Amino acid sequence: MSFVEPSVERRSLRRFKQSSVGEPGTSVWHIVSNGLFYVVVLVAVGAFVYYIYTFQRDHGYLTLYLPVLLDGTRVTFIVSILSIVLATIFGFIGVLGRLSHFAPIRWLATVYVEVVRGTPILVQLLLWYYGVGYVLSTIGFDPYSAVFQIATALQSNSLVPDQFNAYFYGIIGLSFNYGAYLTEVFRTGIESVSKGQTEAALSLGLNSRQTMRHIILPQAFRITIPPFTNYFMTLVQDSALLSVLAVIELEHQTYALAFTQTDANIKMFVFVLGAMLYLAICYPLSLLARSLETRLARAY
Repeated sequence: MSFVEPSVERRSLRRFKQSSVGEPGTSVWHIVSNGLFYVVVLVAVGAFVYYIYTFQRDHGYLTLYLPVLLDGTRVTFIVSILSIVLATIFGFIGVLGRLSHFAPIRWLATVYVEVVRGTPILVQLLLWYYGVGYVLSTIGFDPYSAVFQIATALQSNSLVPDQFNAYFYGIIGLSFNYGAYLTEVFRTGIESVSKGQTEAALSLGLNSRQTMRHIILPQAFRITIPPFTNYFMTLVQDSALLSVLAVIELEHQTYALAFTQTDANIKMFVFVLGAMLYLAICYPLSLLARSLETRLARAY
């Protein structure tokens, strides 16, 4: 038996229908706008495909330049993977220092984060290659010789490139720079977990290490996925700065091919191909991040 007046029931039902279906014309507008969006996307994709096709049909530039750019893409991808792995290690070390109760370690980590984030990455790369590299070479450390001797023992010294030092210090410079940013990302993720959960875990008999491993880190990991992915994609793009160290990556190959051209249209075509290859690396990372966010959000 209902104790609600009929007029109140009718008003509640009307509000529910409006909230579920929307006001008259809204659903039609959404359908039209979505349709226009997909039409614009199809037109843009078709225009780009036609643009590539005309250059290939008239001059064969796609088959001429694409293999060279793909070789640079391979180097960019490998450098980016190695750099983000080292940057993650630097970030974990940095966040341990930032959260340390020992003041000297905490201040040292703070100086690392603030100095690295407050200076240009290009200056840091040049400092690593020409500054730190020179200091290490004067005391007898040469990365190329060390790796070449190890590779010789494995009978694969032909795989060591002549400009190995540029790759070595470039990767160290990128990872050291992004490690400072990831330090703050990890610190924010850990501190965003409420202290009440830590207190509850400790009251249940878990020690601090178990609490960090089973309670805090799983939630912090979910929170840090979006900024971590953003920094990874930015690192892929910033790997183009290694061209100043003579690292033959995608940007270096793109500029080398475009610089020799006298026709502005051909130069633009080469730069467009290079940009599309960067997009081919970064866009799957964005899709992977969204997938991880969706999966991990189900547990919360």
